[in-house]
Amino acid sequence: MSANSFREDENIKHTDMKKVFVRMLGYLKPHIGEIIPVLFSLSICVAINLISPLIMEYAIDEQVANKNIKGLLLTAGLIVLLGLIYACFVKMRIFFMNRIGNKILLDIRQELYEHVQTLSFTFFDSRPTGKILSRIIGDVNSLKEVMTNTITNLIPNFVTLMGVVIIMMAKDWRLALGTLCSMPVMMAAIFWIRGKNHAGWQDVRKKSSNLNAYVHEDIAGISVVQSFNAEKETKETFRDLANAHRDAYIKACGYSDLFGPAIDMSWAVSSMVMYLVAVGLLGYTQASVGLIAAFATYANMFWRPIMGLSGYYNQLVTNMSAAERVFDLLDTEPEIVDKEGAGELPEVKGEVAFENVGFTYDEGTKEETKVLENVSFTAKPGETIALVGPTGAGKTTIVNLISRFYDIQKGKILIDGHDLTEVTINSLRRQMGVMTQDNFIFSGTVRENILYGKPDATDEEMIAAAKAVNAHEFIMKMEKGYDTELKERGAGLSNGQRQLLAFARTMISMPKILILDEATSSIDTHTEMLVQKGIEALLSGRTSFVIAHRLSTIKNADRIFVINNGGIMESGSHEQLLNKRGAYYDLYMAQFA
Repeated sequence: MSANSFREDENIKHTDMKKVFVRMLGYLKPHIGEIIPVLFSLSICVAINLISPLIMEYAIDEQVANKNIKGLLLTAGLIVLLGLIYACFVKMRIFFMNRIGNKILLDIRQELYEHVQTLSFTFFDSRPTGKILSRIIGDVNSLKEVMTNTITNLIPNFVTLMGVVIIMMAKDWRLALGTLCSMPVMMAAIFWIRGKNHAGWQDVRKKSSNLNAYVHEDIAGISVVQSFNAEKETKETFRDLANAHRDAYIKACGYSDLFGPAIDMSWAVSSMVMYLVAVGLLGYTQASVGLIAAFATYANMFWRPIMGLSGYYNQLVTNMSAAERVFDLLDTEPEIVDKEGAGELPEVKGEVAFENVGFTYDEGTKEETKVLENVSFTAKPGETIALVGPTGAGKTTIVNLISRFYDIQKGKILIDGHDLTEVTINSLRRQMGVMTQDNFIFSGTVRENILYGKPDATDEEMIAAAKAVNAHEFIMKMEKGYDTELKERGAGLSNGQRQLLAFARTMISMPKILILDEATSSIDTHTEMLVQKGIEALLSGRTSFVIAHRLSTIKNADRIFVINNGGIMESGSHEQLLNKRGAYYDLYMAQFA
């Protein structure tokens, strides 16, 4: 079982939370122009909050003490006006930050998606699709509130906190120290909770990823599940994974919920000490009623931001595990990359040469599997090479190496004398056409699926490609012809029709080198006879590699390679190999006896 199956947690390297946080903030830089109005509105709101207790102190000590009703009404009107201004700027802040937050989310998801497109086959071979989707969708969504609250929560609360401390110290340092007395105990408690909380939410993300991977796999294989009446087993597996996610979530929430009580307890203790100090000062007439009322308000203003910052910190710790998973994926380097200084592959004639090629899957791991050893051959321009042999012998590996989906460990692969490692991947694959037995059809129209192979092709080119593989006739019988909408994976089409569409998609690109991996496996014999004529016309003048288990489809190949035991056992034309009465003869007789 793969270490990255849905049954096992992903291994995420632990990183410094400060570095992750700073990296997250980097996504705010492109939007600094929109953040300025937010910061302006925040400064207005913070200023209104800070001066409000001073206005209240003035109202009590001056207006109430002197029974100045007019002055008291004017002060009340000022407070109402400031409240309205405050509400307007809060509304503006929320509007701008929601817009900025969604843009940042789009930036991260786009970057992540584009990066995943560059990763090598080995990356996708080693983990379920559902776990990749979990990071691109779920984990990225979790970052939005952190990004927006960094501006709308962290900055104003921190500034308010500093402002309140400065004002309290300036007004009366004894009352200020009474208000702050429980801070050390609170900080120690939060530090302890933080470590437990972070680990707990990392576990939640892993369990969620496992659950998503299983659901994706189960839905993708629903036909097999129902065919084998395996609904009961899948329900039990789902229940186990869902229960594991629930238990991890409850445990993580338990640690998260400790933040509030720790702060409430500290708040209560400090308030009690502050009032005790205030009573003493009032008794010695060293404090006015207005000052104590203002201090009571400032004490609340001090602890409310603390509560807000703890909520932000709690959210940060909760979602930091999501950020780690996102950045872990972004930091995954593709194994197949352009060599520094790689040049463009010029238009090729199609000569393909293997020189002592050796290839091993998962080299250096416990799953290491040697597939090819010292394989050498040269395919001439326009030559058709057929690859036959038992399953797992290395036929598909050979064609994947030509497309440079994997890199070889030994030897060289040359196209028209150009080493594949010395040219750019894009310039190589632009001149290749690959069609496998897994003919994926995208949601969209028939036209869009065929033009996927050459987006700028004309209608004439599209129809010519469809006619060449005998797909045009059945397409025109569809409701809207080439504009007919297809469902995901081509649901509603027969296997043969899906294969013909995929064939037309490959053919329209008019590649110099063509790879057909079991390309006619799902086409019935009658349809195959029709397609074979189109194939022969399109293969003319192109170097092609054809993998087929049905030996009847490769009789006309220029050369046939029998692949087994890590190399080419036999090579020659159909007639030559039959006359040798070797491995190919045995395969042929076993199939047609």
